[in-house]
Amino acid sequence: MLKGIPNILSPELLKVLCEMGHSDQIVLADGNFPSEKMGKECKVIRCDGHSVPEILDAILSVFPLDTYVEKPVSLMAVVEGDKVETPIWNVYSKIIKKYDNRGNDVIQNIERYDFYEQAKKSYAIVATGEKALYANIILQKGVVVD
Repeated sequence: MLKGIPNILSPELLKVLCEMGHSDQIVLADGNFPSEKMGKECKVIRCDGHSVPEILDAILSVFPLDTYVEKPVSLMAVVEGDKVETPIWNVYSKIIKKYDNRGNDVIQNIERYDFYEQAKKSYAIVATGEKALYANIILQKGVVVD
């Protein structure tokens, strides 16, 4: 056990976050995301039973977003014609604003298959039990400065 580290960050997830370098990406995947298929070339960490917002909040408490790119946060855009609401994106926005003063300016939406291609190149995928649709998010790691 460590002081100041959110309990939801397992030893395996903490190790991965520490291993990641500047510009490496991590996917926080909802329960419908094909994590194992997309993660054949990267690490897949199971966090079943947890939601993306609670994991996002915990990760951003120890993980800086990249300041060398305009949009270090990517969301999977709703497929054209899909009549789906995405209230979880508002939750993400509030969490991101808590840790990065750029707020919504760091967030971009990318097309579904482009998201999949980016996910395949990520350092790790965190597979959650999130039930919200279009709840997948990619974070690009920044530089830790004192």
